[in-house]
Amino acid sequence: MATDPADIPHGMRRAYRRFERWRSAHGGARLPIPEALWASAAEVAREHGVFHTARALRLDYSKLKRMAEAAGSVGCSAAAPTSFVELVASPAMGQAECLIELEGPRGKIRIQWKGTTGPDLAGLSRALWELA
Repeated sequence: MATDPADIPHGMRRAYRRFERWRSAHGGARLPIPEALWASAAEVAREHGVFHTARALRLDYSKLKRMAEAAGSVGCSAAAPTSFVELVASPAMGQAECLIELEGPRGKIRIQWKGTTGPDLAGLSRALWELA
């Protein structure tokens, strides 16, 4: 566990110092962490990842993950989401056709593909779905 401030990534140090000040001000009392601190931790988690943030700030991983997901997508920058990606296959590929529909807690995705095999598309779909 990272307890030395030198072990904390540069972009996480401000939040780390805020948590340390709050903890030292409460002398070990088991009080709920204020929402403002959770919000700053969630922001840091979106940049540095939930696992590393929870470990460095000594927070509950599950709660931090929920907070980060509620505030925005984890592990993604603030850039606008991609709405369309065109993938062009080489003409040497076969003329197989594939349709994959994925449904999850965040919505549905449907991909119709011509010119590749199902397993290739399944792997690509899984990778794209994890980014969404």
